[in-house]
Amino acid sequence: MSNEPFRDDRGVAKFRHEVVAVIFRVVPVGGAQLQVLIWRRAREPFTGEPALPSGPVDAGETIDQALGRHLAAKLDLTDLGHCEQLMTLSDPGRDPFERTIATAYVGLVGPDVEPGGGSVGEWTPFVGLDGMAFDHRRIVGAALDRVRAKMSYTNIAYALAPAEFTLAQLRDLYIEVLGHDVDATNLGRVLSRRGEVVETGRLAMPGAGGGRPARTYRFGSSGYRVTDPFAVLRPVNPATAAK
Repeated sequence: MSNEPFRDDRGVAKFRHEVVAVIFRVVPVGGAQLQVLIWRRAREPFTGEPALPSGPVDAGETIDQALGRHLAAKLDLTDLGHCEQLMTLSDPGRDPFERTIATAYVGLVGPDVEPGGGSVGEWTPFVGLDGMAFDHRRIVGAALDRVRAKMSYTNIAYALAPAEFTLAQLRDLYIEVLGHDVDATNLGRVLSRRGEVVETGRLAMPGAGGGRPARTYRFGSSGYRVTDPFAVLRPVNPATAAK
């Protein structure tokens, strides 16, 4: 018989396995604002603190099925623009209540996606999101690092963008996610050359300041793919941009 924590009477390790989801969207606030879907914990540990959507994996399901079940049941989210497995967290002390191993995912949705009417989920700006329950802030950081890396060499931005947009709006989205400036003309040229974005043949409604209406674009594919495996979208060089 074993007296060690997390073991049964035969000495076999026992622990809980959960899925954790980082869901991002970018909304047109102040140009663009990156947001994370959270909820407030209603019980210990970490009562009242923001946490990521999560839940246990049942014995008769895969971790992908568990993720889909929890997102559908708790948030009424059934259709993510993009979703992929991110990392596994196995620190024995990550959950002070019980030994819990977590498989984390990152998902992306469009700017108009909201959790269902009965959901306790809420969108919160990524900027200023510091203290979180468990190790969830670390998971959010890892998720953003993954998305930032893929913005350069894949078409992953399709999952965050609206159905139709101007190049200036797309540039704002890229700047917000990447965390550095991007030249709109160069971005449009690169994405058009790769076949990622195509013109719609329509013009955007003029803004409050008037001016010539901008052309609108859409992503050419709604499926994830690698478009340039060696590309890196670097920050704009102020010296070059001034010329």
